[in-house]
Amino acid sequence: MASISLVKIIEKMKLENLTPEVSVKGIRITQPDINRPALQLAGYFEHFEATRLQVIGFVEYSYIASLPLEEERRVLEKLFSYPIPGIVFCRELHPDELFRKIAIEKNVPLLMTRKATSGFMAEIIRWLNVELAPCISVHGVLVDVFGEGLLITGESGIGKSEAALELVKRGHRLVTDDVVEIRKVSEDTLVGRAPDITKNFIELRGIGIVDIKALFGASSVKETQSIDLVIRLEEWDRDKEYDRLGLEEEYTEYLGNKIVCHNIPIRPGRNLAMICESAAVNHRQKKMGYNAAQELYARVQKSLARKRGEEEED
Repeated sequence: MASISLVKIIEKMKLENLTPEVSVKGIRITQPDINRPALQLAGYFEHFEATRLQVIGFVEYSYIASLPLEEERRVLEKLFSYPIPGIVFCRELHPDELFRKIAIEKNVPLLMTRKATSGFMAEIIRWLNVELAPCISVHGVLVDVFGEGLLITGESGIGKSEAALELVKRGHRLVTDDVVEIRKVSEDTLVGRAPDITKNFIELRGIGIVDIKALFGASSVKETQSIDLVIRLEEWDRDKEYDRLGLEEEYTEYLGNKIVCHNIPIRPGRNLAMICESAAVNHRQKKMGYNAAQELYARVQKSLARKRGEEEED
């Protein structure tokens, strides 16, 4: 099961540790969702997701402050009897001494953020969804072309990295070369990123390793990118029938999500970068409701219908 350390969450979300007496090392979060324990503070613990990160907003904070001391102790003792990984106070709210004391006794870290509750929840859920999403690694190159994420695949040495380098020279952005880590962040979205060890690097046979960020600047690279289109490069086969119209989409599947896939045959003289750019723009047009292949088909049908009408009149 995927998990992420609480230390990394604290660093990413810039949280302040209100209980330095409690060690946050070794605590890991396994779920991308969070929980606001309003119902639990009111005494309802059915279906309580205790393993989630807990968030205290102004409503929960005000309710706790309104309780008599003994009632607050009883509520907090019950709450902290569950295996809570940590509690985050939003809006710079600080727990009272009783809350801190019981949390320290139960080894539950208390954290604080300056952000508003809704904004913090939206940000951390989005980030955790990416970090904890199902993940696979595939051999290929991922490039942001006109805002479309192009995953270029194919056999080793076929020219994926060279195509990516040319795309970067034409103003597009490299995400990763050679190894693409693909995460399923939703039922509709796959996000690709580079392994830390190969980030910003491209391998060119005969030259070696090239640092794209150092050569072309920070605007030539990107941390993550949704995968919108797959370009599969393959050697030209004279005996194979290739799609010349594109009336029917072909798909490939990663982590259960289907992605449109184009098989591009490689021959000397074909400009791969230009083909990739055209594929990206064409894919964007299709998403916006315009399909060039269907437009051509409609024109042909109209032309045939017109000719048949002229023949019937003669």
